[in-house]
Amino acid sequence: MDFAFYLKFFFALVAIINPVGLLPVFVGLTSDQTSEQRNHTGDVANFAVIIILIISLIAGQAILEVFNVSIPAFRIAGGILIAIIALSMLQGKLGEVKSNKEEDREFAAKDSVAVVPLALPLMAGPGAISSVVVYAAQYDSWQDTLGMSLAIIAFGLCSWMIFRLAPIIYKVLGKTGINVITRIMGLIMLAIAIEVMAAGLKGLFPQILS
Repeated sequence: MDFAFYLKFFFALVAIINPVGLLPVFVGLTSDQTSEQRNHTGDVANFAVIIILIISLIAGQAILEVFNVSIPAFRIAGGILIAIIALSMLQGKLGEVKSNKEEDREFAAKDSVAVVPLALPLMAGPGAISSVVVYAAQYDSWQDTLGMSLAIIAFGLCSWMIFRLAPIIYKVLGKTGINVITRIMGLIMLAIAIEVMAAGLKGLFPQILS
């Protein structure tokens, strides 16, 4: 088992999902909840993210095969999507890319925000799901699937802890501190996107780019 790869996969999830950058959204969505209700919302959201990403890890490649989409083509598409989100993060924006105003109004009318919009699409959004599918296609042995599943669970636990400490972290970092972290994560995400697109191009044009 390649522990260095699993660590890289873990930090890729941290950069792409950026739970610290989502704290203002989480605090805003749970502003009318008690402390106990806020903790429950964080518990459900992070559990849902783990389930969504593990399903994507296991079934993602099979879904691509059903639609006859090649892995290199999906890498390029996923890389472009990650790059778009990364560029938005570099400008200090996050939620606007993952949900539009009409969706926000629909979500606001619902009692629970844990699964929608918090887990999906704000956390386990298209960028995170695309990244998981791409990594799963590149490392498809059962050992790697197990290792990446454990990395997803580890990420979920870290994100759960961040959400538990959300009021304290948000108070200490403030809006400026969270924006700085979001931009740093955006830069890391952009580098990941370039790597993913480069691998996709090499897969589509092996003779030209070998």
